[in-house]
Amino acid sequence: MKKKLAVLSVLAAGILWGCIGIFVRHYTALGLSSMQTVSIRMTLAAVMFALFVLIYKPRLFKIRLKDIWIFLGSGIISVGLFTYFYFTSIELSSLSAAAVLLYTAPAFVMLFSLIFFKEKLTAPKVISLVLAVLGCAMTTGVIGGQLTVTLAGFLFGLGSGICYALYSIFSRFALNRGYEPFTITLYTFILAAAFCLVFTDVRPVADVIFADFGSVCYALLFALASCVLPYVFYTLGLKNIASSTASIIATVEPVVATVIGAVVFSEPLAVPFGYIGIALVLLSVVMINIKFGKNEKKDGA
Repeated sequence: MKKKLAVLSVLAAGILWGCIGIFVRHYTALGLSSMQTVSIRMTLAAVMFALFVLIYKPRLFKIRLKDIWIFLGSGIISVGLFTYFYFTSIELSSLSAAAVLLYTAPAFVMLFSLIFFKEKLTAPKVISLVLAVLGCAMTTGVIGGQLTVTLAGFLFGLGSGICYALYSIFSRFALNRGYEPFTITLYTFILAAAFCLVFTDVRPVADVIFADFGSVCYALLFALASCVLPYVFYTLGLKNIASSTASIIATVEPVVATVIGAVVFSEPLAVPFGYIGIALVLLSVVMINIKFGKNEKKDGA
């Protein structure tokens, strides 16, 4: 039952992350840069989550100084830089192209998990990964479409995939050292927000957020739906399933992003490859949950 709930938790995270493009395009249209948009997301998420933890369980603020490197990694690299790279990739290419480059992440997660946690590279995981990557390529038009990506867009997209993969690794290190998921999420947000604010001109950001009541609500929804909830769901999921398994399940994100791109922003979806790709991604998610053994252990367990 715990593994089933973990799977649903990671799946929910992937769906919510897939909606990020709606918010990014909104703030880009208002003239904000990628880093300014990232700052809105991370600063509000950090404030919201810190208040929640302060009320819910203040002891979760406690961490050991020797473990600060883990939270610096998850905050600055895995969230701060990842979000900046991903949002920039969205600006330089289509939502679908940015999403498929982001989802090189499961391959990196498998590699990092093999190196750091000696996680077994099983046949079902490899097959599911191949299906997921092939499905992403078809869904986004890399196969059977007319997708074009600039070199800059490609590099930022690939960078987002590597940084995103490292979140699973840093989180696993923290979980293995006894930290609660909420503590990991809390310090990830705080350090990511601090990193982003250093490189942000906050005046135009404040003007956009506080333009009117609706703008404030939209910014809060952005932080909650694209950051607080999905990161909490994903980190909770990592408690009961392996990092590589979670990363494959989360490949539902580019499917959601591509569908949103087609429906909301009229970005073309290749026929029939787009629909076949969606089916392959969903098949990979089902397969990784049916095939991996009941006795599979978490990374480092």
